[in-house]
Amino acid sequence: MTGHIQSPRGHEKSNQLLQEGHIWGSMRRAALILGSGLLLSVAFWNSVTWHLQRFWGASGYFWQTHWEKLLSTFEGNEWILYIIGEVLSSCFWGLNGLLLLVDTTGKPTFISRYRIQLGKNEPVDPVKLRQSIRTVIFNQTLISFPMLVIYYPFLMWRRDPCCRELPTFHWFLMELAVFTLVEEILFYYSHRLLHHPKLFKKIHKKHHEWTAPIGVVSIYADPIEHVVSNMLPVMVGLLAMGSHLSSITVWLSTVLTMSLLTHCGYHLPFLPSPEFHDYHHLKKANSTTAQVFNQCYGVLEVLDHLHGTDSIFKKTKAYQRHVVLLGFTPLSESIPDLPEKTANALGPSGLFPHQ
Repeated sequence: MTGHIQSPRGHEKSNQLLQEGHIWGSMRRAALILGSGLLLSVAFWNSVTWHLQRFWGASGYFWQTHWEKLLSTFEGNEWILYIIGEVLSSCFWGLNGLLLLVDTTGKPTFISRYRIQLGKNEPVDPVKLRQSIRTVIFNQTLISFPMLVIYYPFLMWRRDPCCRELPTFHWFLMELAVFTLVEEILFYYSHRLLHHPKLFKKIHKKHHEWTAPIGVVSIYADPIEHVVSNMLPVMVGLLAMGSHLSSITVWLSTVLTMSLLTHCGYHLPFLPSPEFHDYHHLKKANSTTAQVFNQCYGVLEVLDHLHGTDSIFKKTKAYQRHVVLLGFTPLSESIPDLPEKTANALGPSGLFPHQ
C-alpha cells in the first residue's frame, strides 16, 4: 500500500495559503458589513434630512413672518434684537436652578440617585458654592456679555446677523458642523495649554478646585481662562460663517446646555454622558499632583483619541459607564467601581504633567 507523505515545506505552504484565504475572507466580510452599514447610514441620513427639511420648509413661513415683524418693530435698532437674542440664549440659570436644588438638598431623589461621584457634594459646601456663584456672575456680566456686545460690529462687518432672510435648513446644519469643529480644536488645545504647570498654577487651578463638579461651575474660571478657553472657541465659528442671529442664539444655547450637562455631576437617563469630563475633574485619593487632571481635555473626544489623552480613561469603569443611559437603573449600580476604585490608575499622559 502506498501513500502520499507531504513534505514539511509543502505542509507549511498549504497552511500559509489557508491562512491567506481566511484573511481575504475576513476582509471581504468586513468590506461587505462596512459597505452595507455605510449605505444604510447614507440612506437613513438622507431620509432624516429630507423629513426635517420638509418640516423646516413648512414652518419656515411661520418663522420668517414673525422674524420680519420683529425687524419692522426694531427697524434702525437691530442691535437691540441682537442683545435680546444673546440674553435669551443664556438659559444657564434656569437649568441650574433645578440642579442647585438637588445639590443643596439631595432632593428629589430620582435625580440625586444618578450622582457620578458617590459621597461627594452630599450636600454641596454652601460657602464654596456662594464663592463660585459670585465668580460665575462676574464672568457672565463683566466678561461674556461685554464680549458679545463688542463682537457685534465684527459680525456686521462679516455679514449682518439681523438680515431679513433666515438661513436654510442645510446651511444651518453646515454652520453647526463648523461651529462644533472649531470649538473642538480651539478648546482642546487652549485647555491642554492651560494644564502647563505654570499656567495651571496661576490660571486653570481655580476651575479644578471642584474635583466633583456641579452644573454652575461650568463657567467658574479665572477671567483669562474664561476669555481664551470658554468664549473664543465658541465665538470664532460665528464670525467665520457670518452667521444669522437665529443660528447664533441656537448655538450659544446649545453650548451652555452641553457645558452644564458635562459638569452637572449626574449621569441622567436619556441625556449625553458627562462621565468623560467628570473624569477630567476627578482627583484620586492616593494620587500625586502629577497624576491628576491629565486626561480628557476635549469636547467631542476626537482629539483626545488622536493624541492619546484618553488612554487611561479607557481602562476605567468610568469609560464603561460613558454611554447614554437608556434605562432608569443608575450606571453606578450596574457598573460599580471596584473597592479600590482603581485610584492609582491615573498616570501622567499629557504633554505637560503638573508640578
